[in-house]
Amino acid sequence: MKKIFPIITVLTLLSLLGLIFFQIKWIQSAKDIKEQQLSVNISRATGEAAEKLMVEKNIIPSIKKNDLLFPTEKRPMEFFKHSVIQRFTKDEINDIIRNSMDKYLKKDVSFEFAIAQNSIMGEEIQSENFIKYALDTANNYQHVIPLVAASGSNLENLSNEEFLVVIVPNEESIILKEIFWFIMGSILFTLIITTAFYITIRSLLKQKKLSEIKSDFINNMTHEFKTPLATISLAVDALKNEKVAGDKEKTQYFTGVIKEENKRMNKQVEAILQAALLDKKEVQLNLKKHEAHSLISFAVNNMTLPLKEKNGVLNIRLDANNDFIMADEVHFINIVNNLLDNAVKYSKDKPVINLTTSNAGKQFRIKIEDNGIGMNKETLNRIFEKFYRAHTGNIHNVKGFGLGLSYVKTMVKAHNGTIKAESTLGKGSCFIISLPLAK
Repeated sequence: MKKIFPIITVLTLLSLLGLIFFQIKWIQSAKDIKEQQLSVNISRATGEAAEKLMVEKNIIPSIKKNDLLFPTEKRPMEFFKHSVIQRFTKDEINDIIRNSMDKYLKKDVSFEFAIAQNSIMGEEIQSENFIKYALDTANNYQHVIPLVAASGSNLENLSNEEFLVVIVPNEESIILKEIFWFIMGSILFTLIITTAFYITIRSLLKQKKLSEIKSDFINNMTHEFKTPLATISLAVDALKNEKVAGDKEKTQYFTGVIKEENKRMNKQVEAILQAALLDKKEVQLNLKKHEAHSLISFAVNNMTLPLKEKNGVLNIRLDANNDFIMADEVHFINIVNNLLDNAVKYSKDKPVINLTTSNAGKQFRIKIEDNGIGMNKETLNRIFEKFYRAHTGNIHNVKGFGLGLSYVKTMVKAHNGTIKAESTLGKGSCFIISLPLAK
């Protein structure tokens, strides 16, 4: 798992980055193609509009016989010299260009235009915002068509040369609108793949942690069962000895050892079974009205021997005025026992434990403080996880499966209460339980 996990992560990450890279390239390519198509269509529309401007209203009139008889008269020659500017109004030019744009672009596109003479920036006829967009050459493209050339006649010498100039403002925004859904789809599926990648990596990390926890649990369980089994085996061997068998006092001693070790093993098995029941949510609480102080005193009595073995001190201050709570007697005592047991286990040479009770509004509060080894932030954040045990250098230096605090939190929650842990590494820990008072 340790070798495969980095390989899977790197390969998946490279695939994701490659996909994003080619998605960006594909969008850029689509944008370039759309730009070319738009430019070609605008040029075609502009060219067709220019042809219409040259042909309509007979810029090249049919010559009558009377005109041939009198070729020197001014009327026919003046008629030849009539320009686009003289023959069309601004609205008429706008309508001609609009019809051509609708034909080639198949959508309503805003544009500005001008008819210029001998200069692209002519001022004879121009739309309202033509100058504004003509000056912004960075974002707008000009399409210029010579009107004389569009007529297909040699009239360059008969009138000033004219140009039809068409500007489509912000062509890039038009293109982006066209490929908007392609971009959104690409972003959406990229996000989906990224999310899937994140969930996969997170699941792999979780599996890795579970694998480590499982290994720790098996090691601890082996150690927890191996010690009492070895003790029982030695006690049985001792009882087989003829000298011991004939000594009633020694026989009772070794029998007592076997019984105590057997009880210890049963407790460990019970803890594992209880954890399984909690997982399945099959634990039934027998909630009754109890005096919490009475239950706490019973739990404290169970800790007398462990404290005596370590020369520890337990200071008790039952300051709560109202201690009536709805609780399951067995599980409530187990909650207090587990917290006191942890305070002793993770203590220094001489543990000093303070147990106090108080009222906070409609809550009954229990506070258990110790002067033990304390916890760092990582351990504090994970202390209530099942099977989790703080790493203290030697995995077997403190007995247990890492089920105690997980059980405590589950039971406190089942009693509609809350539990909070505070700790400073090297200085000790503090657990605060809040339970609702009985009505």
